[in-house]
Amino acid sequence: MAKGKQTLLHNKAFGHVVAVAFYVAFGYLLFMAASNMNYIWKWTSVPKYFAYEKVETIPASLDGTIQIRGSALIIQGREDSKEIAIDKSYSLSVKDGDSVYENDTIAKKTSMQIGPLLEGLIVTLEISGLAAILAFSIGSLLAFMRISSYQFLKDIATVYIAIIRGTPLLVQIFIFYFIIATIFELERFLAGAISLGLFFGAYIAEVLRGAIQSIDKGQYEAAKSLGMNYTQTMIYIIMPQALKRALPTLVGEMIALVKDSSLVSVISITDLTKVGREIVANTFSPFETWLIIAAVYFAITFLLSILGHKIEMKMKKQGGM
Repeated sequence: MAKGKQTLLHNKAFGHVVAVAFYVAFGYLLFMAASNMNYIWKWTSVPKYFAYEKVETIPASLDGTIQIRGSALIIQGREDSKEIAIDKSYSLSVKDGDSVYENDTIAKKTSMQIGPLLEGLIVTLEISGLAAILAFSIGSLLAFMRISSYQFLKDIATVYIAIIRGTPLLVQIFIFYFIIATIFELERFLAGAISLGLFFGAYIAEVLRGAIQSIDKGQYEAAKSLGMNYTQTMIYIIMPQALKRALPTLVGEMIALVKDSSLVSVISITDLTKVGREIVANTFSPFETWLIIAAVYFAITFLLSILGHKIEMKMKKQGGM
């Protein structure tokens, strides 16, 4: 028994080594192929779009001599003088008695500012978060409509899900933005978030419906024997088990939502993808830019995967207890 377990561990370790060797070889081949391309790699052109140092200056308003009097700075010209109050956040670039000409820098301050890439990342996270909340709300409502005993609710939910799942997301974004958002005068950010929410709500509805219907009918009967009504049964008995079963698929849908949020850039929402296109236009560095954009998206989805796995493990432990 122990020998078989040891053999299994050896086989698993060997499998990991082979996998690592495969990716190392694949990466090396890609590197060699890229080296032979007629392309100048400019990795230093992209990082400044994450954050940059902003310099603010105070120029001299006339030609003259500098006179420093406490926190005030006086420029004494031939015929006139000008007193300038310098904020403490600025550092002087001149000394008492220095001669300056008009528009010379007499004080400056530097501060770190977030760049377009981080601003685009924030927009992506905001629109994905809002769309996720909307998608789960719509999905939950549609799921209960699908399992309702009222036929008209079933029909409404079924037709909605069929239409949404049967048409491309990009087309839906265009329809919603140019027609519905125009009628109701919605901002493009809200239009993009609602489009994503409506689309993924249909998929989440089917995930939740399947999870709810997979719960054994005996659970309903047991809850009924305890005096619980339908609402109490759903809240305390059925939904906790259904969410536990649906969690991996729901996490997958949230990851897909984050990735597909890049499509809102077609309606001029300055998300991560649109910022990437603007950087490419400014720097002519498409490979470096898109590789970094892809890495940022991967970081978001990877964190979501880890979070979903932790929640799943926690729910399993609670279920075991």
